[in-house]
Amino acid sequence: MRPLGRTGIHVLPLGIGTNKWRRADRGAVLETYRTIGEAGPCMIDTAEIYFSERVVGDCLRAGPTRAVIASKFLPFPGRTSPRRLMRALDGSLARLGLKTIDLYYVHYPLPFIDVGVFAEGLIEAVKSGKARAIGVANFNADKMRRIADHLARAGVPLAANQVNYSLLRRAAETNGVLEACRELDVALVAYFPLASGRLTQPSDDMGTKAMGTKALLTCLADIARAHDASISQVALNWLLARDSHVIPIPGATKPHHARANLDALSWRLSKTEYDAIDQASAPRMA
Repeated sequence: MRPLGRTGIHVLPLGIGTNKWRRADRGAVLETYRTIGEAGPCMIDTAEIYFSERVVGDCLRAGPTRAVIASKFLPFPGRTSPRRLMRALDGSLARLGLKTIDLYYVHYPLPFIDVGVFAEGLIEAVKSGKARAIGVANFNADKMRRIADHLARAGVPLAANQVNYSLLRRAAETNGVLEACRELDVALVAYFPLASGRLTQPSDDMGTKAMGTKALLTCLADIARAHDASISQVALNWLLARDSHVIPIPGATKPHHARANLDALSWRLSKTEYDAIDQASAPRMA
């Protein structure tokens, strides 16, 4: 189990992204939901912009779950006040069929808009009882620290910062975001942890060669064979070993994909294996 910052909420080290649930087969999605629900408090991540909240809501109405539900407020010019955030939260709750959401994010910062505006809305979300915890997504280290400071003055902890993080996109390690998560004790929720499928392909894939990831995928494939695992399970294991604040949320629309992702929790990389992947991936720090 991994904590969502200092909120007292704990989740499985792996969650699930639902940005493709809207277009997926509903029967398969429901079985996927049941699969992760049986595993424990798995984070189910959605957002109003994904148009998948209603699908998640249908799943929730189909049966109880131990899952932790997260969604996101979509900011854009003219939609930045606390009142607009609360109105959006009400809409998300209605679509999900919930009175309280476990985790509510601001989807991304806006240029020239002070983070304090979002902080006030997030504080109201918690104080009203409509959100158990709040977070941000795609915030850089500076904006993350500033909004955490606003929240702390109201006694509300920042639970998470959700960013693009994988072996093919390791910018969080060099731009200060991972360091800030450690410093503030905030979860780093990693979206696209399998690089939109590029870390699920065999090393002889021609498209992969063109992207210069052959050496990394060859390394992952060798380690996968040693553990009778998949390349994606190895890639997820590396993220889990990278830092205890990291919670990857790979997408899945079929139960066997969700089950395979969760099976990555049943074993761990050795230090030698971890270091080999780290070295093969090192050029991908941007």
